[in-house]
Amino acid sequence: MARIAVGGMQHETNTFAPSQATHASFVRGEGRPAATAGEAMFEAVGGANLPIAGAIAALAGAGHQLVPLAWASASPSGPVTDDAFERLVGAMIERLRAAGPLDGVYLDLHGAMVTETHVDGEGEILRRVRDVVGPGVPLVNSLDLHANVTRAMVRHADAMTIYRTYPHVDMADTGARAARMLLQMIAQGMRPAKFFRAFDYLTGLPAQSTFIEPAASLYRLMAELDERHGVALSFAMGFPMADFEECGMSAIGYGTGPAAARAFDAFAAAVVEAERDFAMTLLPPDEAVARAVRHGRPGRPAVIADTQDNPGAGGNGDTTGLLAALLAQDAPDSVLGVMIDPGAAALAHAIGEGGSADFRIGALSGQPGHRPVTGRFTVERLGDGQFTCTGPMFKGFRMNLGPMALLRHGNVRVVLASVKVQAADQAIFRHLGVEPARCRVVALKSSVHYRADFQPIASEVIVAQAPGPSLADPADFAWRHLRPGLRLRPLGPAFGPAASAPSG
Repeated sequence: MARIAVGGMQHETNTFAPSQATHASFVRGEGRPAATAGEAMFEAVGGANLPIAGAIAALAGAGHQLVPLAWASASPSGPVTDDAFERLVGAMIERLRAAGPLDGVYLDLHGAMVTETHVDGEGEILRRVRDVVGPGVPLVNSLDLHANVTRAMVRHADAMTIYRTYPHVDMADTGARAARMLLQMIAQGMRPAKFFRAFDYLTGLPAQSTFIEPAASLYRLMAELDERHGVALSFAMGFPMADFEECGMSAIGYGTGPAAARAFDAFAAAVVEAERDFAMTLLPPDEAVARAVRHGRPGRPAVIADTQDNPGAGGNGDTTGLLAALLAQDAPDSVLGVMIDPGAAALAHAIGEGGSADFRIGALSGQPGHRPVTGRFTVERLGDGQFTCTGPMFKGFRMNLGPMALLRHGNVRVVLASVKVQAADQAIFRHLGVEPARCRVVALKSSVHYRADFQPIASEVIVAQAPGPSLADPADFAWRHLRPGLRLRPLGPAFGPAASAPSG
């Protein structure tokens, strides 16, 4: 029986986003379990589709002794404050120092965390853990598909494995896979060779979905190469909203012998070749709404992704461009969610169900050029924001979104919440009595995660480029710190003086 320490910290950082992740953000959890440490961690994450839950189940199921460290997660935002990072990572390191002899360490990390001080948050966590356990203890971690994998992360970890789906329906499975890699190292007493390559172009989040090409084919190829050559490949499509040198797409692999190296090279070549296929069409909000009205119907709604105000990518869920377009066209039987506006939700609760009042909705985060939507809305339904998600990605997540409300103006309804969350689960709407499949138009503040639960009911999926801080085209950001020559979109312009012509 091995003694294995488990813990982690997850944050996806948009360095262009308007608000930071504070210690309170992690204490709240913001749609995920609240920050926890010690034995309480097992209950807090149990049953959820989270990497750490999958790893715990796999390790405990194999009869090993688990030493709980600490675990925390917060909604994507601007950089993590130094206070939050030092308190949360400090708690994890303190427990690690007190753990005694260990046979291995598993960490649940994201891979795209930037703090006020550390542009590579995960590299710093792994460095601190390695300093405590030394070179002899195997250290394995799981990563999000949007990880910006760095040289430091590869150096300090003995192995890493990454989600293979976007929407991330395989988070728990990835944690279990990491656990098996760790147990194999412990049993064999050896470490595999490492392979790593960073690619020369960025892709926008909406184009990264594994439901569509070229990602669908790339991940099928990766699984085939794994099976055929006994290599453990992973592909990170990167989080193209973090302004530092190592932002971007990458591949990692672990194995032994020349066959593993050839498999890694074959996969890397396929990613290079796929560059032109990552381009994507985005519609302005008025065109997106008009198309949805034409193509949607009750029973098979058209789904619009308000991708640039995605709380899952650093948006605050409060921009009003798509809502204004829905209202301007009085889109029949339409609903938008989730608009994060605690003040408007509080007013709705003060008025009560069935009451009407003049509301000012959204535009709280101070984004340039954004204005609240104003008008008279009727309060159709109220909720306390406490429910359990049921969709493929967030299944088992126990939400606590504070006061919620469903408002109506004409044919348009809007779901309000008080705590930031991405609209990626139908339970968010059902909590307020809305059955999404019965609508004609469903507008969602999400980039891709919505596809897991909403694409099966959709007549069509439309990606809108409404105003917001989570830009769908990476070339639109005011980059300052990327590595020279990195192309800012597939086959697009390159950053810095060392710009090179697109390849492939």
